[in-house]
Amino acid sequence: MRITLVGTGISQGIPVIGCSCAACTSADLRDKRLRTAAVLEKGNTRIALDIGPDFRQQMLRSGIHRLDALCITHEHSDHIAGLDDIRPFNWTLRGAMPLYAEPRVIEALTARFPYAFQPPERRYPGAPELEVHPLASPLTPFTIGDITLTPFRVLHGKLPILGFRADNLAYITDCSHLPDESKALLRELDVLVINALRHTPHPMHFTLGEALALIEELAPRRAYLTHLSHEMGPVDSFERTLPANVYVAQDGMQISC
Repeated sequence: MRITLVGTGISQGIPVIGCSCAACTSADLRDKRLRTAAVLEKGNTRIALDIGPDFRQQMLRSGIHRLDALCITHEHSDHIAGLDDIRPFNWTLRGAMPLYAEPRVIEALTARFPYAFQPPERRYPGAPELEVHPLASPLTPFTIGDITLTPFRVLHGKLPILGFRADNLAYITDCSHLPDESKALLRELDVLVINALRHTPHPMHFTLGEALALIEELAPRRAYLTHLSHEMGPVDSFERTLPANVYVAQDGMQISC
């Protein structure tokens, strides 16, 4: 199993337009972050986890020419805005792209991209083609090719969203609270990717301290911090304070387990 972190930044990316803070003006490439997203790979199967506004750039930069499915954590723009750019993958698949998401998220996608959800006889030529798979309930595994995923509940403020576990790896983004039934699924992982927005409290996201406390509780062998804000500061300013098994995620980072 391998995960590529194609983006590790907040909804505005880093640098943020017009910001002159230390992170946004840093010359360190580790401080340049596109919107958070990832790609899972195992065997002959490759799955995108979220498709934000930087999706096209991320695929080109990572050299990813084929995808077998999309799995969406939630409906916020920084996680879905790249949907139109699946069209080249329709050509490589020679058909519709399987999309897995909760019914509420599918409704939001349909409202935002109505032309992608038309029946074949009404869809205009060249529109994205989707094969929709609603995820009715968390903790029910499903299989795509060589990868079996188990979705689990994550709270993003008051919004219920999804994280995903595949083999001994789990991916969480935009989390402020993890329910006990989700924690039970995530103990003693090989790899945990989890959000850590900034040092000070936020109603929708873990702080660095909150993320580190959950990592200590769940005890993964390795943990990687993603969805980082420019308010965290440059990587050099806090990386050395992290526990030995906790790493700062970078755009393009590939993690195997």
